[in-house]
Amino acid sequence: MKDWKNLILFQSVLCFTKGMVKGMINKIKDIIKGKWYREIEENDIGLEELKQLQKEGAMIVDVRSPQEFREGHIDGAISIPEYEIRKEAENRLVDKENNIVVYCSSGGRSKKTQKLLKKLGYSHVYNLYNGLTNY
Repeated sequence: MKDWKNLILFQSVLCFTKGMVKGMINKIKDIIKGKWYREIEENDIGLEELKQLQKEGAMIVDVRSPQEFREGHIDGAISIPEYEIRKEAENRLVDKENNIVVYCSSGGRSKKTQKLLKKLGYSHVYNLYNGLTNY
């Protein structure tokens, strides 16, 4: 009789634990999904808008690391890593009224860069939504 009680107790604990683990896994998935798949925001653009802005002479700025840039980038893009934007923008992005498109691997670094360039007085700054993952 005692063995049956222990077995029932063990199965109850196992079911409870399995439910907790499943709940934790779902919570982690939600957190990751929120990090990787952010909502489209103002001045985020897709591929069609990028192509149009390129035709109109927009500056395309890759804000990834120099190594990432060397591994491949959008044709015509210049490399200004996110961590150097504040220092390099004034010298390399002279016309604050020109259209500028920033991008990175997934859109996170470029979104931060877009906001910084706006604060620095650049009027027309666009972020390639989801970065090179959509290119």
